[in-house]
Amino acid sequence: MILKRKDYLFVSIQFILFFCFIFDFGWPMNFSLPMQNIGLFIAVFGGIIITLALLQLNKNLSPFPTPKESASLLQNGLYKYMRHPIYTGIIVLFSGYSVFQNSVYKLLISVLLVILFYLKSNYEEQRLSQKFPDYKGYKDKTGRFFPRI
Repeated sequence: MILKRKDYLFVSIQFILFFCFIFDFGWPMNFSLPMQNIGLFIAVFGGIIITLALLQLNKNLSPFPTPKESASLLQNGLYKYMRHPIYTGIIVLFSGYSVFQNSVYKLLISVLLVILFYLKSNYEEQRLSQKFPDYKGYKDKTGRFFPRI
């Protein structure tokens, strides 16, 4: 599939937010040490989700929401439970690290990433539906960012 302007826009905003996350402007939350440790645990868990999802995605990996020409629809591993585990992992990692760092600023960036990933995944799912006729069935039975209960 041919990349469109939206593909570049979503990826650009995502990398700008990643870059902004590096900095902090001293808006502390004052979480207790046990809460910070929970935040660190959550961040590590997010990193594990990202790593597993990247390994499972393998040759289908692209930063753009439009699938590659050679892409196949994954419906196993983490992708059996959630349609966008990399986005999930990033959200969990950034949110947990924000708590660990006691940073309102970083938490705000995490919230902006949730909004971006929601919009990006909507566009991505339109493109996936065009490429894979059975995507609608997969979408109906699988959660977007978290497993359906």
